[in-house]
Amino acid sequence: MQTLNFDPFINAALPVLFVAFVSFVLAMLATPIYTHFAYKYKAWKVARTHTVTGESAPVYQRLHAAKHRRNIPTMAGIVMIVVVALVIGGLRWIVDPALYRKELLLPLFSFVAAGCIGLFDDYLNIRGEDKRVAGLRAPIKLGLTLMIALIAGLYFFFKLGYSQIHVPAVGDFEIGILYIPLFMLVIVSTANAVNITDGLDGLSGGLTAIAYSAFAIIAFFQGLTWLAVFCGAVVGVVLAYTWFNIFPARFFMGDSGSFALGTGLGVVAMLTNSVFVLPIIGLVFVVEAGSSLVQIFSKKVFKRKILLSAPLHHHLEAIGWPEPKITMRFWIIGSVAATLGMIIGLIAKG
Repeated sequence: MQTLNFDPFINAALPVLFVAFVSFVLAMLATPIYTHFAYKYKAWKVARTHTVTGESAPVYQRLHAAKHRRNIPTMAGIVMIVVVALVIGGLRWIVDPALYRKELLLPLFSFVAAGCIGLFDDYLNIRGEDKRVAGLRAPIKLGLTLMIALIAGLYFFFKLGYSQIHVPAVGDFEIGILYIPLFMLVIVSTANAVNITDGLDGLSGGLTAIAYSAFAIIAFFQGLTWLAVFCGAVVGVVLAYTWFNIFPARFFMGDSGSFALGTGLGVVAMLTNSVFVLPIIGLVFVVEAGSSLVQIFSKKVFKRKILLSAPLHHHLEAIGWPEPKITMRFWIIGSVAATLGMIIGLIAKG
């Protein structure tokens, strides 16, 4: 009887698993250091008192009044940024330079650069001088994110030669220079979608761990082993963060975490040519961002709200769902969607 030989598969997967484990351990060790200084210097998150359209947000304030009275620090995303930068940056000395530039440099640059935008936003939030905004104003944040997306998009197109998109079960389509605006749209969309979803204890941490795990598998089977390693590093730091962030949260990742994670996720999707799979794997992010857009549109056009509070997770809170129930059910939906998207990404090749 012939036996299957899994040794080549296991050997190829070892770097991904090892880096994920190292990142998890480093993040777990670094978190108490962050926690010490965050509480010492009172890096409390300041809640916004108004919506993005300028109205007061009484429903949100009522739902989260007790949480913000606890004085929970933000900016925990700095641990993710530092650990991923150290781990992936350290690989520069052992990975072939051409492979490093192709599979690791772009996601690392985007992850760190977007995280720095988030850090500045978190700093302004901690200062809390304007509770109506509680951070960077939306146009400034959007402009900075677009700048990062443009730089990365130009590198993708001119240096790496990306100019095609893959439609599952149909094939590849050449779009030429249009690849750059498409790239920018994907990056800005994922960055903001993850940021919008980061509103309940453990919610975005669990969902991003699921999404990056799915893309790690896709990248691995596409032969992009080092890109899978990058995804593994992110999964490791996010799991460490989620350990402390599950209800009741000890701290929040802040925009430093959500912008880094969302931007990195978009870059990984583009590197694996999975732009049409991304909305499936990140289904909860899409629904959350979509619910906010629908709410804004309805208020602007029809002068009425569709949801009691946007995004969707706040509406579910408002109608009586406990926070842990929303989080865990969204995790389940995210897992099922990510599995479906992963299957489509792996088998629907042409």
